[in-house]
Amino acid sequence: MTHNNTVTAFVHTLRFEAEGIISVELRPQGDQVFAPFTPGSHIDLHLGNGLVRSYSLFNSPEDSGRYVVGILRDRNSRGGSAYVHQNLRVGMPLTISLPRNHFQLDEGAGHTVLVAGGIGVTPIYCMFNRLRALGRSVELLYCARSRKEAAFVAELAAVTDVPVKLHFDDEQGGPIDLRAFLAERPSSAHFYCCGPTPMIEAFENLCESLGHGNVHVERFAAAPQAPTAPQGSYEVQLARSAKVIEVPSGKSLLDALLESGIEVDCSCREGVCGACETAVLEGEPDHRDGVLTKAEKAANRTMMVCVSGCKGSRLVLDL
Repeated sequence: MTHNNTVTAFVHTLRFEAEGIISVELRPQGDQVFAPFTPGSHIDLHLGNGLVRSYSLFNSPEDSGRYVVGILRDRNSRGGSAYVHQNLRVGMPLTISLPRNHFQLDEGAGHTVLVAGGIGVTPIYCMFNRLRALGRSVELLYCARSRKEAAFVAELAAVTDVPVKLHFDDEQGGPIDLRAFLAERPSSAHFYCCGPTPMIEAFENLCESLGHGNVHVERFAAAPQAPTAPQGSYEVQLARSAKVIEVPSGKSLLDALLESGIEVDCSCREGVCGACETAVLEGEPDHRDGVLTKAEKAANRTMMVCVSGCKGSRLVLDL
């Protein structure tokens, strides 16, 4: 990631939120001011072990002086969440990205249905509080394996002005019937979901079968079709820099661009953070990211160059 898209923050507060979940409150250093953000935004943390990880902001966008993220210690951590839980300390400096949003909230929707699973509650919680503050029609479904592993339970249980449904698998004898829940909601509503990959897959498929058209999801793991470099070489023409590069079979487009001296923002290299989103002017990308919706992938207007490739022999990119 290029330096102009990062700022130095410091860890102001670490707080226990639930079993395995801490919140990290970050504040700007010196006389810096944090950039504003909108509900659904995330930031990247550049961790001391060389990893870069994306986490959703859950505090109010009106809190201009701080960013707060919630981080689950993942049982299958590849070093990111384990580092945060073991090594972050209050007062520690931390390089972070500016906020990005690939999970935009439509604040003008007639009715909004928010569905969260586990740590996926973080961006949903921000959206929920924003819509309530605006006096909009909103309801929330929050599912977790158990009450003790769910963040913000006390705050959500105290809400009385709009419908909140909390579902804990161990108390209910299993997962919620998501089809039944979604079928009872009007198709004109806007539906948002953030949670584990199987939940998002089920949510998208159910909404499609029920005719719910306004569907928005955010993944925090790589898309199910594990990103692999597409087979076969192809040519990439760069419209702004007037370069043509060859991407050989087995090499990622991002690596080919970086090796050619083209500056491209990148963080996760897994197609989930959206840092490397690049405009496509011609050609058909082989989309392998977890950021773009089905409709956005079909439109072929942008692509994530870290994991996506080319279905044909040539792409023209706005680089």
